[in-house]
Amino acid sequence: MSYKGYLIDLDGTIYLGKELIPAGKRFVESLQSKGLPFLFVTNNTTRTPAVVADRLATEFNIHVGPETIYTASLATIDFMKDDAKGKKVFVIGEAGLIDLILAAGFEWEETNPDYVVVGLDNEVTYEKFVLVTLAIQKGATFIGTNPDKNIPTERGLLPGAGSLIAMVETATQTPPIFIGKPEAIIMDKAVERIGLNKADVIMVGDNYDTDICSGIRNGIDSLLVLSGFTPKAAVPMLPVAPTYVVDSLDEWDFDQ
Repeated sequence: MSYKGYLIDLDGTIYLGKELIPAGKRFVESLQSKGLPFLFVTNNTTRTPAVVADRLATEFNIHVGPETIYTASLATIDFMKDDAKGKKVFVIGEAGLIDLILAAGFEWEETNPDYVVVGLDNEVTYEKFVLVTLAIQKGATFIGTNPDKNIPTERGLLPGAGSLIAMVETATQTPPIFIGKPEAIIMDKAVERIGLNKADVIMVGDNYDTDICSGIRNGIDSLLVLSGFTPKAAVPMLPVAPTYVVDSLDEWDFDQ
């Protein structure tokens, strides 16, 4: 079928760490030339949409607006607003998460927050883990931005937010509410933002456990590209097959 809109992963699909995936750039440019709506749906919480858009332009010569980027940070904010437990929050994360949460009207509170949010933090300390552990024990709602155990980079697979979240879960014996792919929270909001029905969009990504399962688990067709996390050798053993599999996004037929 011919899809009316595209939900697209970034790291491992459009670029790999600091290296451009040329077929990813051509894929985005094809969408732009055809006038097809797209939304980058990323579990990365370290950068704001504006910073992501600037990075795409300056590092990879891909020119898109911040409104085309929906991060797990934005989905976390949307969840907390809908949940409406309170406005006090403590966060393990970086500027792309913390700045957006505070700008959305939430207040920083280390001792008795309503929410504890744990995302990727390259400068995380033991003391931060202590604070979130104690806060969750006091009743704070435990939110994990995304379950990604690893991040694909040019150096290899590095620890992801899911690894930090697992440590907090172990310390508190409390399971988190996960926001990012493959959870319904981020996917339902992404479909709402792109303004189409689930049947009319396709999820494109390199990671079966997050990108493709976000489609499978939420009634959205999926396109697995073998340019990042999931290797070709794993495809025959996947528990539920993606709707489509390609070695490169150059192989994709927009009119099929």
